[in-house]
Amino acid sequence: MASTDDKPALKITLEDLASVELPAATPAGNMAPVAAGTKQYGNIATPADGPAIVTEEKGHIFLQGWFYLGLAGVVGALVGWGICEPFFVDARAGARWGNIVILPFVIMFTCLGLGVAESIVERSAKKAMVRGLLGLALGLVGGFIFDWIANVFFAIGTAILFSLGVQTTKNPAFWIVRGLAWAVFGVAGGIVYGLVDRSMTKTKYGIFGGLIGAALGGMIFDPISFATKTGAVSRGVGFALLGLATGVAIGIVESALKDRWLYVASGPLAGKQFILYKPITTIGSSQSSDIYLFKDTSILPQHGVIELRGAQTFVRSNGPVFVSGAPARNRALQSGDLIQIGRYAFHFRERQRK
Repeated sequence: MASTDDKPALKITLEDLASVELPAATPAGNMAPVAAGTKQYGNIATPADGPAIVTEEKGHIFLQGWFYLGLAGVVGALVGWGICEPFFVDARAGARWGNIVILPFVIMFTCLGLGVAESIVERSAKKAMVRGLLGLALGLVGGFIFDWIANVFFAIGTAILFSLGVQTTKNPAFWIVRGLAWAVFGVAGGIVYGLVDRSMTKTKYGIFGGLIGAALGGMIFDPISFATKTGAVSRGVGFALLGLATGVAIGIVESALKDRWLYVASGPLAGKQFILYKPITTIGSSQSSDIYLFKDTSILPQHGVIELRGAQTFVRSNGPVFVSGAPARNRALQSGDLIQIGRYAFHFRERQRK
């Protein structure tokens, strides 16, 4: 006899199977879908810990070396001229205090301007003060020394011109002689520009650029004087162009001859380049760093260094540094690498070696 507990058999038809909807596929290992931009460690998903997305920023012209050095040269030269001009007399008679010191003062304040320009652009008041005092002291001594040397060159040159029959300052040969003599002033500016940063390579570039710029400024001094027909104005314009040409030439030569450098792609200094002169270049939020990174609390006072080892360049870090998106503690750099430190991003570049 059949049991009363027996239940009717369960029947599934083909129509029932066709109506079944399967759930969405999940990743292998029964893990829930992971949002883009997260890292996975086994079956644990955590937010990505990496560099921020870099947005290339357009650099300002005043962060270009030739621009801010040229501006510094103009301001420095005009300050020196402005102090001495009231005491300068065109005639030989009378007080000549301004006549004696006008060129040394122009040199001194031009050196001061070139010495502090980069620190001002980098917004480092501490660095600007230290370099300013050093530039002022070196410029004061160098101003009188190089003025004497320039006068010797000028006297020899004019003597040669007189022996060749050149008797007027309207002769272009005379302008060339003045330019060659005034090139000495550019040497003074270039020396101070490099010494305040304690770099002999920077000093050599500065001397070369200063020679070119001051020589050009000297050669146009007399034509300016003829055009303005007034002593004070011609001196002011002439000395301003001397400072301008010296600063611009130093910036152009320095940029043209650089070997390895960092170009700021984003951050407050976007558009500026830091030329790597020293074996060790320090980077951090301390104003004593060679590359001072401000307005970012995530950057340590001594965040890292760029080290030159022969033909290779390394970055060593004490804080978070990313090179081409990957964390880097001690890594060799390749030209084109993107270095990210806090809100700042730099392109490392080097001159192609043959």
